[in-house]
Amino acid sequence: MKSQSCCGQHAPLAGIQTAGLVCCSNGLPASASAELEHLRGVLADCGIKTVCSAHLYAADGARSGSAAQRAESLMAFYRDPDIDAVFDVSGGDIANEILPYLDFSVIAGAKNRYGEPKQLWGYSDLTVLLNAIYAETGNPGVLYQMRHFAPERSDNLFSFRYSFVQGNEMSGIVAGGNIRCLLKLAGTRYFPDLRGKILLLEARSGLQPQMIAFLSQMQQMGVFEQASGILLGTFTQLEREGQRMEPLVQQFAGQLPIAKTDDIGHAADAAAIVIGTHMHLSA
Repeated sequence: MKSQSCCGQHAPLAGIQTAGLVCCSNGLPASASAELEHLRGVLADCGIKTVCSAHLYAADGARSGSAAQRAESLMAFYRDPDIDAVFDVSGGDIANEILPYLDFSVIAGAKNRYGEPKQLWGYSDLTVLLNAIYAETGNPGVLYQMRHFAPERSDNLFSFRYSFVQGNEMSGIVAGGNIRCLLKLAGTRYFPDLRGKILLLEARSGLQPQMIAFLSQMQQMGVFEQASGILLGTFTQLEREGQRMEPLVQQFAGQLPIAKTDDIGHAADAAAIVIGTHMHLSA
């Protein structure tokens, strides 16, 4: 596989002095408190101070607070000029519940201390928020679970290897992420405009029937007629069963360029990738 650094940008971690920690999707179990404190210590050693939301731990089933409360925790960090970035440390199913409570005009204008757009970091179900924020504001965000961060990854956090399955080149702004969660935005104002975009797809759960259903929906939405290419990350459960996503995607995507990386997805050592910025991949 060819080694490629995402977007050729400076590592966004370098511009973060203070970050807010939120759970916009499922709340953390109480047993995760030690892990979270360890993360805060690791980040402190890297020069990043963290401030915790009041709604991190599950209190009402999966929720760490009502949709309005979780949204307000996120918005408070966007409004706070001392917060440079927001790290969502959750995942699960319920991030889309907070979308109606977000003030996208505030998000659009929120800057870090260097005058750059304030970025949300998160993965899995946070695909919903990363793409909604990009669709509504044009601001980028980072598909990455900060709970997996280790200091030795700082210099290559945004580097990943890839190879082409079909075609030999693609260019465009990256959109997408977890395939199941991205499709929660279908039919809403928050689904990103995929014309000329590189569509990133990955998943933790789901076998062939689920992937066929997801890809069929995308085909019927015209997604594959709009995108400039498809970048496939890891499909954890599918690949664990010895199956591959590449031939399925080829059945639905026509002649679109398709690249595959084993470095983006749900694994603890996965790389980060920026949603909402331009990337060029070539064989």
